[in-house]
Amino acid sequence: MKPKTLLILRINLLIATAVSLFFVPWSLVFAWLAPLPDSVQEQVNDAVTRDLDGIVVYVDQADAVPVIYTAGWHDRGAQIPAKPQALFKIASIRKLYVAAALTKMASAELLSLDETLADYFPELKSRIENADHITLRLMAKHRSGIPNLTDHPDFPWDNPPKSSPEQLEYALDLPADFAPNEDYAYSNTNYLILTEVMNKVLGFNHFQYIQTEILDALNLKNTFISLHAVETSKVMSGYHVGYEPDIKNNHFGAMIATAEDVGIFLRALNDGSLLNSSEQAIYSSIYEFEHTGLVPGYSSFASYHKDIDTVVIQFVNTSGGVSWNMAEIVHNRIEDIVRRSPD
Repeated sequence: MKPKTLLILRINLLIATAVSLFFVPWSLVFAWLAPLPDSVQEQVNDAVTRDLDGIVVYVDQADAVPVIYTAGWHDRGAQIPAKPQALFKIASIRKLYVAAALTKMASAELLSLDETLADYFPELKSRIENADHITLRLMAKHRSGIPNLTDHPDFPWDNPPKSSPEQLEYALDLPADFAPNEDYAYSNTNYLILTEVMNKVLGFNHFQYIQTEILDALNLKNTFISLHAVETSKVMSGYHVGYEPDIKNNHFGAMIATAEDVGIFLRALNDGSLLNSSEQAIYSSIYEFEHTGLVPGYSSFASYHKDIDTVVIQFVNTSGGVSWNMAEIVHNRIEDIVRRSPD
């Protein structure tokens, strides 16, 4: 390449970088570039100076007693500090529990992952494209092509649907995103349908199966089916940037749990103590071993680091604006602190 051409490319690159930085919120840049503190607690304290209302972090390192860190507000209006044992809407982290339960049902031959959506719900064949070719396995792996119901432009986030059939309406009679197994696209519709399949096969709500096969097996006492199953004062308040009221009482059907309960579950999912060897093989073929979650007012991160045998759970009760990006930066920095020098 000619020197003049190379110079022009470098100048264009610098201009592009400068322009991109101009549009990046500086609060995120400062949070990302700030010197890494010495401890997780210092990082958690710093998080609430960056427009996050409250934070709970659970760290379980190998051969050490798990530690829970908190900062900010459990309830901003009542000025109640964040609580280590606060209940929280874990949103899509729930999919890990559903996938584990689905795995156990497949292993027990209660259902087949290779049967199709139309096999279980023939009435949906005319309303979901490719229903007779979409298997449970493809739905579990987000390779079904079924549109994501929460991406529908009319999905009512301020007054969410109260039942699964109401939710499903936002994904029906739409063209497929792609042919089955031709691509990947994360879709909440997949797991909504999978839970309905589980309900139909079991003859009772799938959460009862999760309770027996997973929660009771791990002695988890602080994980619940939804907001309606708990004393709401124990649930961390939820806030959305630009909207002052607490939105905790908005019901999205999200599971509720403490950071500790999620951490215990995540370790068991990853270390093989929840699933036997054949179940582990099935699970690893259909889903991931960590997850994030987001619903209005709540963002959550559940991660496992095999190289240091460490679980990190982070709950933040703020959504909107750049709060997700900020929470992600905080989570990454906490992982860096743990990896560098365990508390």
